[in-house]
Amino acid sequence: MDIARDAFVDGKWIATTERFPVHDPFDGSTIAEVADSDDALIDRAIEAASRAFEGWRKRPGPERGKLLRKLADTMLAEEDRLAALCTRENGKALKESVAEVRYAASFLSWFGGEAERIYGETIPATHTGQRLVAIREPVGPCAVITPWNFPYAMLTRKLGAALAAGCTVVAKPAEETPLGTLALAEIAERCGLPAGVFNVVPSSDGARTGGRLLASPSIKKISFTGSTEVGRIIMKNAAEDLKRVSLELGGNAPFVVLSDADLDAAVAGAIVAKFRNTGQTCVAANRFIVEQTIAETFTQKLLAAVGKLVTGRGSDDGVDLGPLINDDAVAKVTRLFDDAIEKGAKLLAGARPTSRLVPPIVLTDITPAMQLWHEEIFGPLVAIRTALNETDAIIQANDTEFGLIAYVFTRDGARQARVAEALEAGMVGVNEGLVSTAQAPFGGIKHSGVGREGSRHGIEDYTQLKYIATRI
Repeated sequence: MDIARDAFVDGKWIATTERFPVHDPFDGSTIAEVADSDDALIDRAIEAASRAFEGWRKRPGPERGKLLRKLADTMLAEEDRLAALCTRENGKALKESVAEVRYAASFLSWFGGEAERIYGETIPATHTGQRLVAIREPVGPCAVITPWNFPYAMLTRKLGAALAAGCTVVAKPAEETPLGTLALAEIAERCGLPAGVFNVVPSSDGARTGGRLLASPSIKKISFTGSTEVGRIIMKNAAEDLKRVSLELGGNAPFVVLSDADLDAAVAGAIVAKFRNTGQTCVAANRFIVEQTIAETFTQKLLAAVGKLVTGRGSDDGVDLGPLINDDAVAKVTRLFDDAIEKGAKLLAGARPTSRLVPPIVLTDITPAMQLWHEEIFGPLVAIRTALNETDAIIQANDTEFGLIAYVFTRDGARQARVAEALEAGMVGVNEGLVSTAQAPFGGIKHSGVGREGSRHGIEDYTQLKYIATRI
């Protein structure tokens, strides 16, 4: 497999003396040695994005959209190659990598259409002979910092919106998974994206690279997906230059199952919401809150479904769950497991993690005293707590500083509306375990972030509103 390994700046591939390794999460083997961008190279990328901005912003929206759709079509045409690369550097099951390539391409395709529909508005005048309008303009060169868990989709959700709006981009991919971003840069080059519009600066030092991007007055917006801790730092530093920010941060999703739920549907939703990418997603169900009258039945059905999941090397046939990304991820799940067991949790399936291959774990008798009630697990561990009734379930679900997504399963229409509105989250899945799609707004409230990605709201986050009053 031919793998791009160098930085991509101003339409050119740039090798560096310093390199850093990318490892296969399954066995720790080295996949590639990738360019480690220094400050000078990061500055070159910022300058390239700044130069390219004036030409790109003036290109008509339909032309920008045509290029984005070409990128999407090329991704789909090469999905097998891209999926295999994703599994090698991320570890996820190959079928999930294929799904991610398609999901990622959908953002480019959808935002390609939206590039033609960035509308302004005409405002009723105050006086005769006056014309008032508001138009949307691109904010300028943007920095995007993406995570390792969805290396294609988390990039295209930002890149598609930015390019459609007329912005240029400097991308810093996660150290663990830079190869997918570089593969998309190679596709962009082949598809004729102008030099400097999309630049990629891999780096083994995220804090230094992010700080360099934040310090540049040429960068007008930064979009980050990652931990709340890092998001706070970015928001604080962005304030120095009043940069625009979009932050998609941590989650602690409740998965509420009420007494009238279709339990088979709830279990199917739980498998998707909990175990996609081996539980390493920001929207993973973290706290299972089940009304006590159906808790035993739900748990037994869930155990039966969990027992069918296969853990192994992501590229092997039949595998559902690949390895955790690294040893730090294993250590976190182990710490949360040990704390819960010590404080009285009951183990129904799985075992204490001993390697990156962690079979599904199911714990019951969870209490708020346990660390996993308050922390994002980011692994294949189900934590079940019972609720007395609907009101108690809502109180438990909202008992967190996070508010990215919540799930609720109930067949009652009134309950669906009532509980969905009561849950403190930016997104709610009602009888649905997989909610993200290109045309819908993705993002959280409370400590889970600011701004939205996807949908028309996502593209508007890369524009600024200009009001024009004209005497005619």
